[in-house]
Amino acid sequence: MNLRIISRFILVKKLLIFLVTIGLQLSSSGQVLAVLKYNGGGDWYANPTALENLASFYNENLNGACQVQGHTIPANVLTSGISFLHATGHGRIFFDAVDVQYLRAFVERGGFLHIDDNYGMGEFARAEIQKIFPDQTGQLLPSNHIIFKGPYSFPEGLPKIHEHDAKPPQALGYFLEGELVAVLTLESDLGDGWENPEVHNDDQETREKALKMGANLLHWSLTRNTEP
Repeated sequence: MNLRIISRFILVKKLLIFLVTIGLQLSSSGQVLAVLKYNGGGDWYANPTALENLASFYNENLNGACQVQGHTIPANVLTSGISFLHATGHGRIFFDAVDVQYLRAFVERGGFLHIDDNYGMGEFARAEIQKIFPDQTGQLLPSNHIIFKGPYSFPEGLPKIHEHDAKPPQALGYFLEGELVAVLTLESDLGDGWENPEVHNDDQETREKALKMGANLLHWSLTRNTEP
């Protein structure tokens, strides 16, 4: 059997197990988004309008059926129906051993984790996400990775939304059996671009870039390893 077919079969099986486990009844284009409430002192609540706007953009432009649950803690991710987990903030993020177990199980069962440095949490986030993936330090995703190809094209890779330290934006990927299951975005600040326009006074082009890149993340979390 073709290796790609085998890979797709394994992926579909994993996703079906995940959906049955959490009791979801979603369409092929729908999923549940939530903000991760973490410990450590960082402002996990930093972008309150971001996920609602991202879900609306995805649903309106890509015929999706995404919904936002609000926020959750690691202990609830396996029973909450959440399939796309987003974390952001400016300060320290910390996962204890129990948090790590829940978050690891979340991605193993088909969930997708996105951590977005809102400025100041980057180094903390790298250390904490490595607890979930102890054998990885984060692989820099090249500009030709599938995640930048569609549904919206980003030939130069992760877009720059807000300036932090005059460094290029980076998307660090974390994998299970070769499959991208988590992304840490640095020096980009996608979540700020998803917020209501009056929050940061970003121009329409900047907001669209952020929302389109967010839509790519949502799309990837559903389709995995599939060319757009």
